[in-house]
Amino acid sequence: MAFIANPSGQAQATFPVKSLGEREVVFENPTHDFPQRVIYRLEAAGVLRARIEGTIDGKPRAEDFPMRRVRCENGGL
Repeated sequence: MAFIANPSGQAQATFPVKSLGEREVVFENPTHDFPQRVIYRLEAAGVLRARIEGTIDGKPRAEDFPMRRVRCENGGL
């Protein structure tokens, strides 16, 4: 299992699964420039948090992307 990223204007990158738990999956590619890790965690109240981690110029960096399910305007989920 792997996460395959296709960022706009950049080459495709593959991140194999490093760990898989009941509420969290961690993908890692230590040879990628940034990020080296992609984490998805299901938190309380239905919040899905995506996090990217790694280093840039030898300095640690991380960004969080919290997501919450919302009702669509047409009444669906």
